[in-house]
Amino acid sequence: MIGSRTSCIPWLAVIFLASFFPLPQAVMAQSYIGSEACVDCHKDIADSWKASHHALAWTEVSEGSIQADFNDTSYEDDGMSVLFSNKDGAPVATVTEKDGMTTEYSVHSVVGIEPLQQYLFETEPGRLQSFDVVWDTDAGRWFHLYPDQDLPPDDGLHWSGPYKNWNTRCAECHATGFVKNYDPVSRSYASVHSEIGVGCEACHGPGSAHIEWTNGKAVNESLSEFGFPINWGIGDTEAEIQQCAGCHSRREALEDGNPLPGTPYHDAYNLAVLRPGLYHSDGQILDEVYVYGSFLQSRMYDKGVGCMDCHNPHSANLVAEGNGICTQCHSPAGNPKFPSLIRKTYDAPEHHHHEDGSDGAQCKSCHMIERVYMGNDWRRDHSFRIPRPDLELGPDACTDCHQDKDQRWAAANIETWYPASTRRATHFGSAFDDAATGQLQDPEILLEIANDPQNAGIVRATALYLLQAFGSAEIAAATAESLSDPDPLIRANAVALQREATLTDRIERLEPLLSDPLRNVRLTTAKEFLLIPAGALSPAQQVVVQKSMADWQKTMSNRLDFPETHLVLGGLALSLRNSQAAEGAFREVVRLDPQRAEAWPMLVQLAHINRGPQAAIQTLDEALKILPNDPNLKQLANQYAR
Repeated sequence: MIGSRTSCIPWLAVIFLASFFPLPQAVMAQSYIGSEACVDCHKDIADSWKASHHALAWTEVSEGSIQADFNDTSYEDDGMSVLFSNKDGAPVATVTEKDGMTTEYSVHSVVGIEPLQQYLFETEPGRLQSFDVVWDTDAGRWFHLYPDQDLPPDDGLHWSGPYKNWNTRCAECHATGFVKNYDPVSRSYASVHSEIGVGCEACHGPGSAHIEWTNGKAVNESLSEFGFPINWGIGDTEAEIQQCAGCHSRREALEDGNPLPGTPYHDAYNLAVLRPGLYHSDGQILDEVYVYGSFLQSRMYDKGVGCMDCHNPHSANLVAEGNGICTQCHSPAGNPKFPSLIRKTYDAPEHHHHEDGSDGAQCKSCHMIERVYMGNDWRRDHSFRIPRPDLELGPDACTDCHQDKDQRWAAANIETWYPASTRRATHFGSAFDDAATGQLQDPEILLEIANDPQNAGIVRATALYLLQAFGSAEIAAATAESLSDPDPLIRANAVALQREATLTDRIERLEPLLSDPLRNVRLTTAKEFLLIPAGALSPAQQVVVQKSMADWQKTMSNRLDFPETHLVLGGLALSLRNSQAAEGAFREVVRLDPQRAEAWPMLVQLAHINRGPQAAIQTLDEALKILPNDPNLKQLANQYAR
């Protein structure tokens, strides 16, 4: 995978076959049976589920869920046009791209139900792409998801490109029992699933053993008493949250499709921390981050609140209307499930300082700011934070509504309402903002945030992530205790900080994590051993490293249709001084996404190293045709012109 010179580190040559990681026999014996098999015994639940956004997350055209008008309607913008029509009773889209090429696509299947609906086209056998012109179900019109972007057909962000590929970017959360099955040689997909849409088994797991249980057959001891790999409603709130989080989070998947329900989150995913570009510095939502990373910041999560305390898992609706969803706990009566609650009246002007019944009197207006994604889909921040306009680090609930006012005005009002508040202390966001903007001179404040157990785990993990810019032996020593923190997100983000430790300290501190109970921590650690000479390890250590490295390679093989993966592989090959493998990896990056600007200069330089200056000039010419204004490419052009 890396090239012919991988013998310099033996474990890179390990072939990652599925048989190397056999599934437990109990898991292999199970099979998916489809949601319809559940209906006879669970009719009320099934009726509730069938109308839900989960059930309608992905549907067949024949199921009649299409909301859009395909009666010769059209959309046109910035040189691209689409005619939506019916052909022999089937919906089709005739797309004329900016380059003048016209292609007719049959609608393969339907995504979602409201407030927008998207349509999938099969552009090659097995390859599904999500079209960027979608239907607004409220306004009854077509609109483009990214109207401000100039996306010619060869752009990786064009609807036909790798970032809009349904098989790899979306399907695992819109289907049940999904496996991607990408072939990197033919660059094709042979994806399979048990059913499209989020069915019963997407959350409960394969149902065959449950059916056998209903017929009196004994259940394997590795399953729940009812024959499922996960048992809901028995008080294991954390396991239930992690099951929901698999789809409701911004993360990197480690498997080739749906993990088996009940799989611990950090065995299946690498969660994105509060990185710049995804979140505001104070942790509020910025990009589309799908709730989990926000919820982990909340005091509600810290006190044991789970998804199903507010959401019906089958209908996906809230369990109460309006402020009732909050006052089921936040009221003079409280909630015995959460004994630490302060019992008092919150749903009153004395607390919210707005007229009863107004928008400002709604709990969600102040504690769950709303942002729009995909054009018209409003999503709420689930960190349930107290507004802090005084920080001036991002948006705030007050000026969301009072748009004619500024944050100083909002902060002054809050201080008047709550003069004795203890909620205006120093906030981690100030340090995160300084670090993200390059203004933080002393990393000590980040160390304090990372080492403070009173901070949420994702906040501490983010501080560790930001500390990478200040890497040193001292930082490595100061964060070594984080490698054994109970929170796997903290452990995983502490690993990279050991790069600046002495070789002996690095091995001693990181080796235990190769046997960590959670896979993401093991994989994160395995990558750090890539640059540790094999001779520095004992034979026993080499065996453990080889196993972890093989697992990491297997994970990477699941994402070979991602340009990002080949950037990683290119960097790895460079670190191993394998220029031919590096050139191949960066070439695959630009094949998948020609606009990936960081890959082209590397490709030019590698062409020079591997085949000489003429090859470099040819590669540079190729790059400049695609990115004529890129400053790094222009600089290279000046160098070769001398």
